[in-house]
Amino acid sequence: MVVTQSVAAFAAVVIADQVDSRVDADRVPEALSALAHVGMLLPYERTAGDEIQGLAAAAEAVVESVIVLTRLEGWRVGVGIGALDEPLPDSTRAARGVAYLAARTAIGTARWSPVALSLVAGDSVRGGGYGEHVEDAETALWLLRSTLARRTREGWELMNLLNQGLTNAQAAERLGISPSAASQRLGRAARTEADRAALLATRLLDRLAVR
Repeated sequence: MVVTQSVAAFAAVVIADQVDSRVDADRVPEALSALAHVGMLLPYERTAGDEIQGLAAAAEAVVESVIVLTRLEGWRVGVGIGALDEPLPDSTRAARGVAYLAARTAIGTARWSPVALSLVAGDSVRGGGYGEHVEDAETALWLLRSTLARRTREGWELMNLLNQGLTNAQAAERLGISPSAASQRLGRAARTEADRAALLATRLLDRLAVR
């Protein structure tokens, strides 16, 4: 079986590798469950041991993946952008192309990244290699990941309620805290900063269309 949907101009492979997997429990099932809602062209799968991989056809899916994996903690992330070999198979494990090669390079260089995330673009992307557009997009993802990594479990709980449409007062009541305590928690969760970083990363990734 092959995917008959035409491949979009934007194609990104996301590889996530569990950190310290030799001394930690297998967290792949948890990650796959948390990422199931992300709209991928080819959904996330376990590819080898403690590694998962998926194919995105939209910048928003890459950014949402980074958000989910950052919240889970303990995941190194590599993003590769480039052309794909067609027709696509129905599994990301069987797919091939420049984007997959770039992602493999990215997950390797993510080991030396200050936030355990790397973005690499293949020569099929406008600007190619590590041009300024690629560096700008990677920097935005770094800022997003760094901001979210400081968010506490309580901060994430509050964000869940607010993202469901609850007001600050309603969320406070649901959590059993005062509105002022909720406001303080909101400030520490850096909601505005994270939202801005996510939007910036999405815009910059969108510039990296395949030729």
